Amino acid sequence: MRTEVDEGGAALLRAEGVDGAFVLLDAARGVTHVVNPDRAAAGYVPASTFKIPNTIIGLETGVIPDERFSLRWNGVKRSIPDWNRDHDLASAMKHSVFWFYQDVARRIGPERMKAHLDAFGYGNRDISGSIDTFWLTGGLRITPHEQVDFQRRLHAGALPCSPRSLDIVKRIIVLEQTPAYTLRGKTGLEVNERTTTGWLVGSVERGADTYFYATVLLGKRSDSQRIIPLRRSLTRALLQRHGALPGDA
Repeated sequence: MRTEVDEGGAALLRAEGVDGAFVLLDAARGVTHVVNPDRAAAGYVPASTFKIPNTIIGLETGVIPDERFSLRWNGVKRSIPDWNRDHDLASAMKHSVFWFYQDVARRIGPERMKAHLDAFGYGNRDISGSIDTFWLTGGLRITPHEQVDFQRRLHAGALPCSPRSLDIVKRIIVLEQTPAYTLRGKTGLEVNERTTTGWLVGSVERGADTYFYATVLLGKRSDSQRIIPLRRSLTRALLQRHGALPGDA
């Protein structure tokens, strides 16, 4: 296994006026490509990327019995229109429905949540703060390298949980599926009084090759609306740069 620093990838981020990092593990070739190594080694709030382990834990504890699990909207209008309706597990993941996963986390509870994060070795495993917001405003932090390793272990079935739970999660985080590749991923966004943190983490299966990636973009609070689309566009450009996606994808 070797690591290569990607200075050209760092230039792509600078050209868009954002700070951040990108980590790509090319599993077949045993190479990790890293944009901005210092940033890639630092921990950040996982934001909605935490919906991936939250789903696994929900399935493992029985809080989420199966893919048909659904919750009724409580009628409280939120700023994202897609959140203002009932959701099942797949649609809640697709639209990153905050209230849905808050409810799941409350049903799991702090003891079971902490035990599973310890078993997963997920980030710093710190669930201090409210049980239904700790991945946004609490103590939980995870590095881009750790995000990549978590995706690798999820794909390999190397997490301490059932294959069924992993298979369900892998199905509901598919972003694109074509004859040439399957792109999985989950976005995340945290905006506080001063800063914005944006994520996209996941994997790519292309033929016999599998890649695992994590992008984190950092900016001021005022940069949030720019960072939202850049999570996907910069990730795509960086995946194409290293052959994980075809150039015309």
